[in-house]
Amino acid sequence: MKRLLAMWMALAMLLTLGAGMTIAQAEDADQAAYDRLEDLGIYDGDPIILNVYSQLANYSGLQGHWSADLLLDKFNVRINIIPDSDGTYATRMESGNLGDIVVWGSDGDKYQAAVEQGLLFDWEEDDLGEEFAPYVWANYQTALEANRAKNSDGKIHGFGHNVALKSGSHENFFYTWDVRWDLYQKLGFPEVKDLAGLVALFQAMKELEPTDEKGNETYAASLWPDWDGDMVMYVKALATAYFGWDEFEMGLISTETGEFQGSLQEDGLYLQCLRFFNKLYQAGLLDPNSMTQTYDLMGEKVKAGGVFWSIFDYAGSSIFNTKEHLAEGKYMYTVLPQEATPISYGLSLTGGNRIWSIGVDAEYPELCLAVIDYLATPEGSLTMWYGPRGLTWDYNEQGGLYFTELGEQTSKNPSQDMTGTTLIGPRTGKEYPQSGTYNDGALQINNTTLTASQQNPDSKMEETLDKAGWVSVLGADLTPIQQAWVDWAGAPSTQQYLNNQSYKVMLDKGTYAPSKMEGTLSTKRDQIKEAVKKFSWQAIYAKSDSEFEGLVQMMIRQCKSYGYDECIAWCEAEAAKCWEAQQAQAATVQ
Repeated sequence: MKRLLAMWMALAMLLTLGAGMTIAQAEDADQAAYDRLEDLGIYDGDPIILNVYSQLANYSGLQGHWSADLLLDKFNVRINIIPDSDGTYATRMESGNLGDIVVWGSDGDKYQAAVEQGLLFDWEEDDLGEEFAPYVWANYQTALEANRAKNSDGKIHGFGHNVALKSGSHENFFYTWDVRWDLYQKLGFPEVKDLAGLVALFQAMKELEPTDEKGNETYAASLWPDWDGDMVMYVKALATAYFGWDEFEMGLISTETGEFQGSLQEDGLYLQCLRFFNKLYQAGLLDPNSMTQTYDLMGEKVKAGGVFWSIFDYAGSSIFNTKEHLAEGKYMYTVLPQEATPISYGLSLTGGNRIWSIGVDAEYPELCLAVIDYLATPEGSLTMWYGPRGLTWDYNEQGGLYFTELGEQTSKNPSQDMTGTTLIGPRTGKEYPQSGTYNDGALQINNTTLTASQQNPDSKMEETLDKAGWVSVLGADLTPIQQAWVDWAGAPSTQQYLNNQSYKVMLDKGTYAPSKMEGTLSTKRDQIKEAVKKFSWQAIYAKSDSEFEGLVQMMIRQCKSYGYDECIAWCEAEAAKCWEAQQAQAATVQ
């Protein structure tokens, strides 16, 4: 009977998806979820603590503030986040207990090892996935089956990030090329043809504004090392943002041919971008603390006007464009070099490689499924991105999305103080007084479910989930400096401006999953990636071209001695498999 009920609910959701669920239907779905959990006794007694091991998290401990209150009210749950610090994965694998909810940074070796050792919950066990994750079961079937195809045991253990409910052209541009546009305007809109043109632009900007609002020296770029992997993150990201090649294992893959290029290929894209950052350093345009600071410290410098450029909006415009700066005529927004062809990722029905899963020993797998299911809905996604519905955003009478007065502030300034506001619990109606900043309450698991680029099925105005596609945002009053950018760009937003430029699309990888590195190859890879990171940072800080070249050659020699060529041969074989899967997926969609 339970299974029949779950199947009926899933079918009902499918039938209502095209037109978008009404508010009444959404409320009914929420109540059905509460009833199922009520039957399990979830709401009896003290809150249940779920341990969330997230390889993407930058936070450790109990989640606090508004998202904690929301999850407590909806599910009687508290989230304890465990980031992937040194030794965490090995320790948890050895214990056999990865956690309740497990979020993977990729579907590679570590994830595959967990599958092979039987450490992940089977979502089809006792039909629990259908019963307690009905939205996922009704709308994510392609992503669920793609996960099954990746797994050696043939079971479903979750789904990847950025799932699209319908296929389409491409996601929103991730690399936004934010520049201090007010300074660019003062300089008379000089031509920026290529990376060399960027250096010249930044030199001119520094002459205009040598110090920030705190009296500290300004720089073109301020980096941080926290997210480095096989390569220095910001270097390989620039290769993707400028040349349109995507990161792949120990190098980059062409979006057009599937060709693989190792990170240390002579005159390759990674080394070209490494040289660019060294040029910035030699010109006094790179923050000298880049190698040692955290993301938060970088953000403070951006907020104070100490940084002219970022390829990411979350390290640029989202921090700098406060209400105060806009009122002062200061603005950070998109300027794309003429020869840049940034990557955009194709909308993916199968989802990406950052997987939501559940540990096999989770005491409450039903509760884990319900929490993930909520986060996988349009409302759950909007909440992760923009805050609690009713407090920071909602639907208007026309069925379109809009920000509340508080939401207008938090969407422009994540450091906005929430003190004095109150969250109304969606299940109980209880009042939860807020404190701290919006960022303090943002869910720190740090993964996505739906892709923001797609149409919101709950909107009656054909809006995207991303605020850039909301009718209310597009029609909002602009400050004079914002209007000046619109007039210059000939487009109302970054996304439409970039869509009018040259770019490359990375196809959906379909069912591709990385093979496991066998034998000593994994050890060799670990040695190589540490050497690449160490020498790359040293090369960035080289005081001359000759010192830079010497460090690069030293890096190449040392990595080759560790087995670089053997590892690259493995990467090339994987790239060929990935390309084949992409072509197969593209043919299926067509």
